[in-house]
Amino acid sequence: MMQGQGLGLELKLQTKLSPLQIQTIKLIELPIQELEQRKRKELEENPVLEEDTSLEDSKSKDVSLDEYKADDTPSYKLYVNNYGKDERPQYNTFSVKESFTQSLMDQLGYCDISEHERQVAAFLIGSLDDRGYLSSSIDKIVDDMAFRANIMTTDEEALRMLRVIQGFDPAGVGARDLRECLLLQLETDTSRLGEISRTILRDYYNEFTSRHFQKIISRLGLSEEEFRDAVKRISKLNPSPGGQIDDSYNDQAQQIVPDFILNYENGTLGFDMPRFNIPELKVNRKYANILLQAASSEDREAKEAAAFVKKKLDSAKWFVEAVKQRYNTLSKTMQAILDFQHDYFVDGDESNLKPMVLKDIAEKTGFDISTISRVVNSKYIETHFGVYPLKYFFSEGLADQSGKEVSTRELKKVLGELIGEEDKRKPLTDDRLVTLMEEKGYKVARRTVAKYRDQLGIPTARLRKEL
Repeated sequence: MMQGQGLGLELKLQTKLSPLQIQTIKLIELPIQELEQRKRKELEENPVLEEDTSLEDSKSKDVSLDEYKADDTPSYKLYVNNYGKDERPQYNTFSVKESFTQSLMDQLGYCDISEHERQVAAFLIGSLDDRGYLSSSIDKIVDDMAFRANIMTTDEEALRMLRVIQGFDPAGVGARDLRECLLLQLETDTSRLGEISRTILRDYYNEFTSRHFQKIISRLGLSEEEFRDAVKRISKLNPSPGGQIDDSYNDQAQQIVPDFILNYENGTLGFDMPRFNIPELKVNRKYANILLQAASSEDREAKEAAAFVKKKLDSAKWFVEAVKQRYNTLSKTMQAILDFQHDYFVDGDESNLKPMVLKDIAEKTGFDISTISRVVNSKYIETHFGVYPLKYFFSEGLADQSGKEVSTRELKKVLGELIGEEDKRKPLTDDRLVTLMEEKGYKVARRTVAKYRDQLGIPTARLRKEL
């Protein structure tokens, strides 16, 4: 049975962001380099927006937009001046890099093989991961060639072509696991040290990775010095040959431009934002009069042009106001961080770094936690003891034996120092580290020590053992 249709009223509450709020949120996330690019783009796209110019010219020729009401209907004609007098700072770097895949394909071109073998080898090259490894099995690769590229081959031929690729530069490329990668790099080393290193990796790989060194020494009849030299030789090999050549053609080096510069004079902390400036909004006087005349005009083309200009005026106002709000938000947040971490910023001593989370700064500034997160993202401060990302100053805390909150960064520092000073022949276990931390006044659980050790990239005691 069909239900009847009807009309009804429904009351809803919806939260919508204004264009200004959306613009502000986007600008807050940008680091200073991207902000300058964003400002340049806005200047190029919006003829109403104009960078800072000399006051002499603006007094005689330009008029501020604030002199006009929002309801004024403008005419379509604007004065454009998108470039300031000062030379713009350049941050971009340029480099050309050969891609990893292209490098291997170029080397393949010099091989004396048939066209069919070349197709098989090219497919294998395209199957390598970003480390330069062939992570898929040969039989799976053979099936993929048949179904995806209509290349019919055998496991034997694919293995033969893989062996050809493994002879390419960089050494170790085309390996199917770490052991094969390291052995490939030792193939051309005909010295006794190279022979010992190959034997260790080929016959005692599991014992080597498990650090059962004495077992290897006794079975191979080596002296401790010979074994130490072999370990040093193996440690210099590259476990990821694919990382030697960038596959993106992009410069991976990041040039950091600090958003803030710390000032510390006469015991007072402060900061500057030297690269920050707010563009001005101005309209040429000649066309300002036309804008006023368009308000009373009945001409259709004038009305359409006026509507276009009004849209540009609104967009320009929103952008400049968003830039101002970004400045105020960043300034207030940075000041709150300075106040909270005052003792740390005086001398950069990590032991003075207090536990601090986003909520702490949100409560001090009155901003939302999500806003604080956007502010600290990709922002840097230059201090008299180094350049740091704002995220560096945030960390959780634990209470020590006296009940005082200490930063997890301080705990990691103490833990790293204890491990750095240990006897590598008898490295400290996690249980022993717990005891030593307690002796220094830090009460932590064993699982906490293990977690921080992992975060510091420090292996277990067994794997840290040396001869």
